[in-house]
Amino acid sequence: MNADLIIVGAGMVGSALALALKDSGLDILLLDGGTLKPAPFSAADAFEPRVSALSAASQNLLDNLGAWDGIVVRRASPYRDMQVWDGSGTGSIHFSAASVQAEVLGHIVENRIVQDALLEQLQNSSVRLQPAARLSMLRRSGNGWLLTLEDGSELRTPLLIGADGANSSVRRLSGLATREWDYLHHAVVTSVRTGQPHLLTCWQRFTDEGPLAFLPLQHADGANWCSIVWSLPPERAKQVLALDDDAFNRQLTDALEGRLGQVLHSDRRFSVPLRQRHAKRYTEQGIALLGDAAHVIHPLAGQGVNLGFLDVAELAAALLGALERGENPASLQVLSRYERKRMPQNLAMMAAMQGFQDLFQADALPLRWLRNAGLRQVDSMQEAKAMFVRQALGLGMQLPPLARQHQRL
Repeated sequence: MNADLIIVGAGMVGSALALALKDSGLDILLLDGGTLKPAPFSAADAFEPRVSALSAASQNLLDNLGAWDGIVVRRASPYRDMQVWDGSGTGSIHFSAASVQAEVLGHIVENRIVQDALLEQLQNSSVRLQPAARLSMLRRSGNGWLLTLEDGSELRTPLLIGADGANSSVRRLSGLATREWDYLHHAVVTSVRTGQPHLLTCWQRFTDEGPLAFLPLQHADGANWCSIVWSLPPERAKQVLALDDDAFNRQLTDALEGRLGQVLHSDRRFSVPLRQRHAKRYTEQGIALLGDAAHVIHPLAGQGVNLGFLDVAELAAALLGALERGENPASLQVLSRYERKRMPQNLAMMAAMQGFQDLFQADALPLRWLRNAGLRQVDSMQEAKAMFVRQALGLGMQLPPLARQHQRL
């Protein structure tokens, strides 16, 4: 089977790219090991443990692709404020949407809901979907790629996109190298119900063990549900997973210093090893990586999928522009335009997150004093905070067309 473009991975990023290119005239094939069908949804369903903090730019992209309505009709939780403080000192900082005359800073959405809303749009598109398809071999063949799937079937394409996550088979089998290191932390994730409402606020405390985030969730019961991401050393994460529910809830309450009252209930808990990866190159002739296949960062600020969606917008712009000009979209000249746009921005975000992580894990008293004094100082600088908020909203950068408002396809 042949296709003009094969995308491996139908997660949030891969599905978004397929939708972005659906009217390009290319014959597109989207492969994934899953069913490629949206799951039934009920408001009474338990929350999925993996969530994303979608920025305004990501919301614009999803709206332009026709998927945002499908997200909102299921479940999306807006947040207007962020409260961040140092658990080992007195420093704190508050960010507000009101500081830039915005209604919200973003939305907390379960990853499954985002993916299902995108798949819903793909069902009615010209994109060909191949479920239960897993890549086992990959090699160059002529001017393109020969893919061999686990069932023995073969596919050919001049342009291959790897959107198959942090452990990307496309990246590994194509030989695209990475730089990576272990954070020596695991993220414990679950959903919890608290004694006090979350006030549409993201709460983040930096503890001696690692950062803890309570992210607001929308629930029929009211505004007392949060998704938590608790970064802990591996042995400590193992201990936390082994606790009974009451003991876990008490420790979690203490870790957030009771800011939302007692943790009254917690869903099933999961632990995810934290590792940073960055591909040395995103592109070669006839191949491009995007999303977690190209870069994985610490979940400290929930920026991972937002970076992936900006990858989608830039790669779509590069490919659509090339087709309009009659260029070969699989050429390295075209694909490098995407890499030149996204690699510096992704590296800058990764460096910033690494700097935060290192600063808040520092035990030296001078560094503790410095970070607390710094937090208090920045909190008093309204324009500096507003600049940060504009950047987080995607208002402080030149966005590719799909990440801007009013570009719905």
